[in-house]
Amino acid sequence: MQDKPYITIVVPVYNEEGNLRPLFERLYPVMQKIGRPFEIIFTDDGSRDRSLAILKELAAQYPEVKVIEFNGNFGQHMAILAAFEKSSGEIVVTIDADLQNPPEEIPKLVAEMEKGHDVVGSIRQKRQDTFFRKTASLMVNVVTRKITGMRMSDYGCMLRAYHRNVVDNINRCQETTTFIPALAQTFSSTPSEVPVAHAERAEGESKYSLYKLVRLNFDLMTGFSVVPLQIFALLGILTSLFAVAFAVFLLVRRFIVGAEVEGVFTLFAILFFFIGITIFGIGIVGEYVGRIYQEVRRRPRYVVRNVHGFEE
Repeated sequence: MQDKPYITIVVPVYNEEGNLRPLFERLYPVMQKIGRPFEIIFTDDGSRDRSLAILKELAAQYPEVKVIEFNGNFGQHMAILAAFEKSSGEIVVTIDADLQNPPEEIPKLVAEMEKGHDVVGSIRQKRQDTFFRKTASLMVNVVTRKITGMRMSDYGCMLRAYHRNVVDNINRCQETTTFIPALAQTFSSTPSEVPVAHAERAEGESKYSLYKLVRLNFDLMTGFSVVPLQIFALLGILTSLFAVAFAVFLLVRRFIVGAEVEGVFTLFAILFFFIGITIFGIGIVGEYVGRIYQEVRRRPRYVVRNVHGFEE
């Protein structure tokens, strides 16, 4: 009978057949060198290629490998949460399957955890992404820190380590949409960060389109802060004051200059500006209402079709 794992590696997988074996060939020796009992949990998030078949082969060949099989695509964070619920390690490390975060960096996170930290994030050095992705990531990091008040340098890097206590607290949450690094940060008392290497994607393409990145950012902001609502309320007050001042100005101008038809297009421009602000505000409110709607339905966050390699 295997010893209880000290480290659990969690890998969400979606259409990564070209990367899985190279990942495992590098990950498995790294874990062996650490010299502590470990398990590797892959969650197949409804892959349409041969990813699941490869994972089944690995689970049959290696007792440390376990596979969770979703019956559809529920997203990266749901795949990680499913693995969290099945994990048993004292330290749980998440890593993507695309090899952009080298598995060789995992011992660095484990060593930082053993210093007494309960969450260890990572900061990608010399990122091998496009200029657009790096710029967008920088903007998201800055805006998110301002809105949520959380101090994380690199929100987009999923190479992270969590203590068992933090994972257990995350498992108690049943949110239908969430952002795991930020959620873990709310339960952490001694967080830390370490610099890690970054590489180009070897096979396939990123699963995060522009829409998904925007969607994820909305989840992050609305799931952990009400600042967007407060900002819009403040903007509404300032706009109302400006509108009153502008009305007084037009009234005084009418008495001084008299009736005139000039400035109609300016008034239309101002009107459209205010309408745009209103629509934007309705969108923010709708985002929060939508999250409430998703929560009160209480539908399953994901559906597991099968598991492979687990004792039960």
